[in-house]
This record gives sequence, C-alpha cells and structure tokens, in this order.
Amino acid sequence: MRGLSRRGLLGVGAGAVVSGTLGWPSGPHAQPAEGATSHGISAFGDLKYPANFSHFDYVDPRAPKGGVFSQIGPGTIYNQNQNTFNSLNSFILRGDAAQGMELTFASLMVRANDEPDAMYGLAALGVNISADGLTYRFLLRPEARFHDGTKLTAHDVAFSFVTLKDKGHPIITQFLRDFSGAEAIDEATVVVRFAEKRARDVPLFVAGLPIFSRAYYAKHPFDESTLDIPLGSGPYRVGKFEAGRFIEYQRVADWWGADLPASRGQNNFDTLRYEYYRDRDVGFEGFTGKTYLFREEFTSRIWNTRYDFPAFRSGRVKRDILPDDSPSGAQGWFINVRRPQFKHPKVREALICAFDFEWTNKTIMYGAYDRTQSVFQNSDMMAQGRPGPEEIALLEPFRGRIPDDVFGEPFSPPVSDGSGADRALLRRASQLLSEAGYPVKDGKRLTPNGQRLTVEFLSDEPSFQPHHMPYIKNLHTLGIDARLRLVDPVQAQQRMKDFDFDVVIQRFGFSSTPGDSLRTYFSSKSADIKGSQNLSGMADPAIDAMIERIIAAQSRAELTVACRALDRLIRAGRYWVPQWYKASHWIAYWDTFGWPKTKPRYARGAPETWWHDAAKASKIEQPG
Repeated sequence: MRGLSRRGLLGVGAGAVVSGTLGWPSGPHAQPAEGATSHGISAFGDLKYPANFSHFDYVDPRAPKGGVFSQIGPGTIYNQNQNTFNSLNSFILRGDAAQGMELTFASLMVRANDEPDAMYGLAALGVNISADGLTYRFLLRPEARFHDGTKLTAHDVAFSFVTLKDKGHPIITQFLRDFSGAEAIDEATVVVRFAEKRARDVPLFVAGLPIFSRAYYAKHPFDESTLDIPLGSGPYRVGKFEAGRFIEYQRVADWWGADLPASRGQNNFDTLRYEYYRDRDVGFEGFTGKTYLFREEFTSRIWNTRYDFPAFRSGRVKRDILPDDSPSGAQGWFINVRRPQFKHPKVREALICAFDFEWTNKTIMYGAYDRTQSVFQNSDMMAQGRPGPEEIALLEPFRGRIPDDVFGEPFSPPVSDGSGADRALLRRASQLLSEAGYPVKDGKRLTPNGQRLTVEFLSDEPSFQPHHMPYIKNLHTLGIDARLRLVDPVQAQQRMKDFDFDVVIQRFGFSSTPGDSLRTYFSSKSADIKGSQNLSGMADPAIDAMIERIIAAQSRAELTVACRALDRLIRAGRYWVPQWYKASHWIAYWDTFGWPKTKPRYARGAPETWWHDAAKASKIEQPG
C-alpha cells in the first residue's frame, strides 16, 4: 500500500503555532508573550511540559542502551518505498529511498507523542515569536554537531530550509508554500519568516525539518538520487546496507542530543535494522526464523492463522495489541477522476456499491476490521448526523454548486447482505451507471462515447489479490471490464507519482490538528502536481475553501467544525471506495525487549522508547 504507509506512520500535517496577534491561552504552561523565549510550540498555545521538564512521561529515563531492534518498516515518508530502496536521499522526488533516513538528521524541535501537536527544543534551545506570528527567531544549542564533529550552525539551518523549498520533494515544497525565507543572524541565531495569512501549521512543519550540512552539500548535489551516505546530525548514522535488501542504522554513542529532555529515554538500541521483502508471506517466514525481531502485523489472515510456529508456542515470541488513539484516517481504492470514464460521481458511487465489505471482512479478514467511512476516521473531526448550524454556515455559500446531500446525513458506503454479491446493491450500481449515461450492450458496459468501460486496479502487493478478486467479479457482473495489474514496487511508485492509474489503494492519516498537509491530499492545486498525495485528483473550490478554513482556525473547536464540513464534501464526491480500519496495532516480537509502563498516546512507542533486555535475550537463545 502506498501513500504514507500501510499504517500511515507519520501523522502528517500537525498543527503549528497560532499567530501572536490572537493572544495565547492562559493554561498552566501557556506560551509566553512576545519578547520571551519559549521552550516549545503547539497549535493553540498550551504545552503539557514546563520549561524545566526532564523527560517525556512515556519514556523510562533510565532505559539501558545496547542491542538490536530489527523490523520490516511500518511506514514511509516522501520518496521512501515500502518494498525496496535504491537511494539514501529521502527528501527529493527522484529515487526510492531507504526507510529510516530521517533518523540520521536532527531538527530544531521534536514532537511530544502524548500531545496532539506540541513540539519541544532539540537543536533549538528555544524560539521567540513576533507579535504578528510571521517571524520566528530560533536560538541554537552550542553543543549541536554533525557526525564529523563540525558545528551545526544557524547557517546550516537557513541553508536547509531554503534548499528544501527550492529542491525538495513536492510534498515538502507544498508544505513550505507560506515559508518566506530564513537567514542566519549569527552562528547561533536563525530567523525564519512566513507569509501573511500563513497556514497555521507551517512553523511547526519547519521546526521539524531535517538540518543539513551546508559545507557537505557545497560538494554534493542535493537533488541527486544516490547511495552515498549523507552527513547527518541525528541520533543514528547509516551503517551496513544492501540496496533493496536491508539497511542498518548505528546509534551515535556520543550524540550531543542524547540527554536533552526531548530525547532522554529514547533511541536506546545500538542498531536499528530495516528488512525488505516484496512478499508478505515470505516476510512472515523471515520473522519466524528470527531474521528480524519485531513485526507489526497488517494481514488478518496471518494474525489469525500463522502464529503457531515453535518459537511462539514456547513463548519466545510474544504478541500484543496496542491501542491506537490517533485518527485512523482513510484507506481505500482511490479513483483517478482525471480519467474521463470516472468523471461522473454516479459512476464512482456504482464502484462503491459493487464492493462487498461485509463479505470481505467476514471471509478474508476474520471479522477483524470496521468499515472506513471518513478521511478523519476514529476522531471527533469525522462528520456524523446532519450538519449543525456552524457547519451549515461554512457550507451554505456553496449551495447549488455542491451535492445536496452535503446538507443531510454524510455519505457512507452501503451495508451489504454479506453474500459477496448483494443483488440489491448490484441493481443500485447498474441503475447509477445507466443514469450517468453508461448503457449495457451485449452484456458490456459502455461509456457515453460507446467505448468499453474499463477499470484497472494498480497494486504492488500480491497479498491483496484475494481482496480484489471478488470485487472485480462484481464489476464484471455489471458489464465492466475490470482487472488487477500487479507491478513491481518501483514501477508502482513511479506510476503513482505520474497519476498513471485508474484505481489504486492508498492509506493516509492526519494528526489531531490537521492543517497545511490537507492541501497536498485534497486541493485543486495539488491535483496537477506530480508526486502529490492527491491521487484522486480532487479539484473542488468548496473543498479548497474548507481547507483554508481549517488552516485559519483560531481554536480547536473551529478546527473541528471545519474538518467535519470538509469530510462531508469529500465523502459526497465519492472519490474513493472506502476499505477498512482498526483502532489498534497488532504487534509480535521475539522476547528480547523492555518498554516503559506508559505508551505514548499518539504513537506506537517502538522502537523509540523500547530497549534491549539482556536477561530476556539470553533466555530465548536457549532451545525451546
């Protein structure tokens, strides 16, 4: 599954600091007035942790260092590929980058994973924000260093931000639309400027960007896809790797940031290793043979039927279910409306009617999932019931230009009888196609211009064949020439970048404070930018307007209302065939780990806060 990941590892689009002209909330750790320096930033001002905090609540500050954490990577960012890699440059469009490269770079600030969007200083000691919220002055830590021992300075920070806006991955450049520039006042002070009416979350996005060495990239082209190891400044550096097979990251033993409050108790393993498999079943066999030690399970068939191997029966391998309190986001088959045969919303609704989720969940997925309905699934940003007065006020200016059902119950995929071929739903789908001008002739469904109606499902995941086949069979019943096209991961990635597909699976999730990232998924502008996440090609002025209302929201209540209105519009457009979700992580692991008593609310916690338990590790080496 492409998009961000199978699980959407990163909660993209976290909020940022509100404009100083709005006034800070008066909570116990509210951010300071202009002129003072803050140790952290958040979307609407409040911070959980005070300036003198020693560590996050979800870590064990006494966690031991050492050992190995190995896994099949759960998520990707930017140009990273789930199934292979041929580059160590994760921040440009070209190439398929290795997962985990972000671990090798420091940023000005880092997330607290028990708050919706707060960030605290890493390379930055603190930040001073102008009254209009358009100028951020970051003071850097004097101890910050690159891995070669050279000092990390404000000049490196300014270079990094400007370079990423000019040459970075399209997702990055879109997020930086309201970033106006950065300049180093001296080695320790960088001033970052933003455009008027900037997106609320742009400063937070900037504060989390990787910091590159200006001196290194004076000798190396930044926009090159390469297997040369870049000079980093983060807690890990690249170790051994074989392109397309595995990559290891070695902990920097004398890393300058290791004992900072935002880092303490984290980055505990000496080695982090990512394994690559192009087949999930083969990947599972690798786990049973202890090729890697930790696995998040995404396949219900494997979770329910394959955990009976000797190491599991003897207790050397454990399983757990971790709650997932973050918004589950959207997963489904996204329909490319750039293709003329999918322009009509009734055609897209017919495709939705033809998928029997109830049968698929019961027969293929052991009843483990719930049906996805919303792009903000598993959160209070999801639209439910009829819109309230505040939502109607946002939507009313577009009445007559948006579907009427936006003003009623939000569109949800129909519930089938679970037979796999619900006749009532298939009749409804056939009726919708006929109403859209797609008749049947000699058993074949035709487009208005008399051509066969075809649908090609693009995938690089053989394990998804069982989910496609009954769906394709129902489409054939409707006279649609549907087929599954399995391609290798590199080809799939490129075709998605170029929007060269009919229908493709995507999963994405947003943070609890979505903002500017919504533009790259849903805005009219992103529909034409290759490499953007707007796979369906949504281009609707009403959707654009709701995104801007979300970005401009001055309180969490306003944000929630605007998100619900956006959700209604996207669901009314029938841009995707919703699939499924579960609000938990299925994990399995060789019993070599320890972990804190508290799991971070908005993250899995592994490997960031886990550690190697030498006593446990010695036990599993014994015959079992």
